[in-house]
Amino acid sequence: MRELSWLVPVLIVAAVMASKAFQTWVRAKHGYPMEESRRHRRGQPAGDLDADRKIALLSTENERLVGQVSRLEERIAVLERIATDPAERVAREIDSLR
Repeated sequence: MRELSWLVPVLIVAAVMASKAFQTWVRAKHGYPMEESRRHRRGQPAGDLDADRKIALLSTENERLVGQVSRLEERIAVLERIATDPAERVAREIDSLR
C-alpha cells in the first residue's frame, strides 16, 4: 500500500488539469473568451470600459445614420412625386417657383 501513496497527489493534479482542459474546450466550442481575469471572476468583465466606449461610438453613428436615412427618404418622396405627377402639374409648380 505504501508503494502507491505517491499516486494520490498525481491523480489529484491530473484531475485538476483534465478539468481545466475540459473547461477550455467548452469555452472554445461555445465561443466564450479564453482569457479569464480576476475582474471577470468578480462579476466585472475585463473589457467593460472598451465595451462602453464602443457602445457610445455606435450610438453616435446610429443617430447620424438615422438622420441621413430620414433626409434620403424625404428626397425619394419628392422624386417619386415628380415621377408620378402629370407633366402639366410639374410645369405649373416650376413656373410658380420662378
